[in-house]
Amino acid sequence: MPPRNQLAEQLDPATTVLLTVECQQGVVGPGSALPELAEEARSSGALHRVARLVAAAHAAGVQVLHAVAERRPDGRGANSNARLFRAAGRLPVQQHCGTTAVRIAEPIEVAAEDLVVRRLHGLSPLAGTDVDALLRNLGCRTLVVTGVSANVAIPNAVFDAVNLGYTAVVPSDAIAGVPADYTPLMVRNTLALVATVTDADEVLGCWLGRTSRRAAPDD
Repeated sequence: MPPRNQLAEQLDPATTVLLTVECQQGVVGPGSALPELAEEARSSGALHRVARLVAAAHAAGVQVLHAVAERRPDGRGANSNARLFRAAGRLPVQQHCGTTAVRIAEPIEVAAEDLVVRRLHGLSPLAGTDVDALLRNLGCRTLVVTGVSANVAIPNAVFDAVNLGYTAVVPSDAIAGVPADYTPLMVRNTLALVATVTDADEVLGCWLGRTSRRAAPDD
């Protein structure tokens, strides 16, 4: 992990956005279409840590952006060019627009100032969506990537962020994938090559420390 002062500089609230990836009820909630992934996200504590990071971001003035994957009931615009997409179309729980499945899952709290970006296609929350334009308009330089899955969407988000010129920060205990032992291998052998890898407590320390200093009375 990087030194705290280096991480704190990267995580300046004025230029940082916290991204939650597919932390929706139909993916990580009790009625998930992917129960193994949902169980791992919850039992590992990753989803709880995402919620803590979101709460700390709200307190510190860090913009939060929730990326949600959806599908129209008629499937228009959805990919069918990979086995993953075809399998998703046959799952008993569908991420249909406007349904409970695409609402942000508890215990994550969505604030009025949060942005929610919904996509109907692809593997990445950035490619072909409004996310890049929103980040640039917000003055973002660092993107903190959290959520699921470490198998597909998380590495896609990190690669796209780096390719677009952002610094990617990954709290490795605030992401989840299956099987459980795959996530640390992917982080160590892939994401660590392109992103700043840290943990949720380090990020919380940077943001909550700023909040405490801001709230402290003048000498």
